[in-house]
Amino acid sequence: MLRTTDLPPEPRHDGMLDVGDAHEIYWQEWGSPDGVPALYLHGGPGGTLGTGRYRERFDLGRTRLVGFEQRGCGRSTPHASDPQVSLAGNTTMALVGDIERLRAHLGIDAWLVNGASWGSTLALAYAQAHPHRVLGLVLFAVTTTSRREVDWITEGVGAIFPEAWDRFAGHAERAGIGFTRGDGRLVRAYARLLDSADAAVREAAAQEWALWEDTHVSLPTGRVERDPRWQDGRFRLAFARLTTHYWSADGFCEPPLLEGAETLRDIPGVLIHGRQDVSSPLVTAWELHRRWPGSQLVVDEGGGHGGVSMVQRWREANDALVERWAH
Repeated sequence: MLRTTDLPPEPRHDGMLDVGDAHEIYWQEWGSPDGVPALYLHGGPGGTLGTGRYRERFDLGRTRLVGFEQRGCGRSTPHASDPQVSLAGNTTMALVGDIERLRAHLGIDAWLVNGASWGSTLALAYAQAHPHRVLGLVLFAVTTTSRREVDWITEGVGAIFPEAWDRFAGHAERAGIGFTRGDGRLVRAYARLLDSADAAVREAAAQEWALWEDTHVSLPTGRVERDPRWQDGRFRLAFARLTTHYWSADGFCEPPLLEGAETLRDIPGVLIHGRQDVSSPLVTAWELHRRWPGSQLVVDEGGGHGGVSMVQRWREANDALVERWAH
């Protein structure tokens, strides 16, 4: 396997792909052109590929690795930070269609699919829609973006961080949109604020959303460390706007993804989850594993919504699946 210090600094290929609905997505490819095809789906909704460190989770000597930035974020266009950009065509099934267009564009028959956090929701949706195109799944910090999960991460987890949640909910209450805690969903209140015609209202809501994100992922260390990406106002607004858009609609997953787990029966998969992940409690990964006999559940006892040891297990899962399909 290539060591981190040996990784190429730039992708082997990259470009923009027209996926319809006036959207173009940015994609990039790393590794061996003759390797086992693999796809990486980033988190969010509204995250990006960043500096491409996701490639460290794969043996690029044996993998043809593809990543892309989802509609409305990163280098894809149009960008969701623009309040004039409608999110009406930004849905999970639209993203699933984008994945299929990218697969066909690159001439790939089937691939290993990796998803982190929200990316695991998207990976599951894609695999359930196109199981014959999936050689295997590796899901990290597993989510299905169900109503239960969304209400937990925006409201229920306030039982663990009551001071921070009081600030988070209080901002929506004071915003003059008729929201009061206990009467309506907080995520929908934030979605309205982030679609306000007033730039100051949008910016204030994005700032509060970013602080809450950093708070609920702070365990197991307990230190609230600000994600440096929030310093980019364009990223911050797009992330908050896309996340509240998707979460308000329960990820546009109807029926819920757990109900479709039967379609995964012939697909090998590894679910990697931290025991101390309070943002996305282990119960979702456990329920998915129970409904998907072909899956392996790997619980990292010290991990939260990520962690060094969890990343090592991610590498090992990909190595095993590449080994399976390389022969």
